[in-house]
Amino acid sequence: MPKPTKKTADGFQKLKHASQPWNKIVCVTAYDYTTAKWVDPEVDIVLVGDSLGMVVQGHPNTLSVTLEHMIYHSQCVARGIQLAHLCVDMPFMTYQVNPEEALRNAGRLIAEGSAHSVKLEGGVTFARTIEKIVSAGIPVLGHIGLTPQSVHQLGGYKVQGKTASEREALLQDALAVEDSGAYALVLESIPSELAQTISERVKIPTIGIGAGPHCDGQVLVLHDLLGLNPDFKPKFVKQYAQLSHELIRAVKTFGDEVRKAQFPTQEHSFYAGS
Repeated sequence: MPKPTKKTADGFQKLKHASQPWNKIVCVTAYDYTTAKWVDPEVDIVLVGDSLGMVVQGHPNTLSVTLEHMIYHSQCVARGIQLAHLCVDMPFMTYQVNPEEALRNAGRLIAEGSAHSVKLEGGVTFARTIEKIVSAGIPVLGHIGLTPQSVHQLGGYKVQGKTASEREALLQDALAVEDSGAYALVLESIPSELAQTISERVKIPTIGIGAGPHCDGQVLVLHDLLGLNPDFKPKFVKQYAQLSHELIRAVKTFGDEVRKAQFPTQEHSFYAGS
């Protein structure tokens, strides 16, 4: 049996052109060492998303996440990864000012955070920034459609690309990201038929989230697919487990046993001379 190999940015581009359905790219988020170890053998890309601002820090959006936060969580995740490709989000205002500052911040995520690539949001507007980072030898994963860092400009978390003009703009964004040298492109919350059109037009892989089945891969937030937040289940999420129920049950049982002096027992205790 062949030895598993490390997943790389250039390898994902080869998958797109292999024309086999089982070559779909699998991507999930992780924010710490333990969960990184869980998912590493089963996925191609582990994304340290700025979604940690919502699912870890409890904020209503991703805008308060800092570069230092992302470096710290990337370091934790990197220690748990052996085979998966580690991609890290560039947080709000770390790449929007100018390409030079974006390159410095991307470099910190690679050098200090042990990331293999960085992800940034935007299309035509950030084409020069992507090109600048890629030219320095740092792989970039693009992201268009619903871009959470622009939530206030977009008026909320809404499906993008509903009108003809929006669809054309997103197609131009995708082509600009490809031309700038990105190795792949996330398509978030756009109509399935638009995602199919983009996936067929660009030569780099597309990774969908709320973009239908025609993308070259799929990404979900780990907390969503594990059902860790029972109050959050958007249309594009499939819960592959409902772990929140089991976690609550376990903690309740622990509390009950402590209060009834049923835990710890001799089995869980130390004794002199033993």
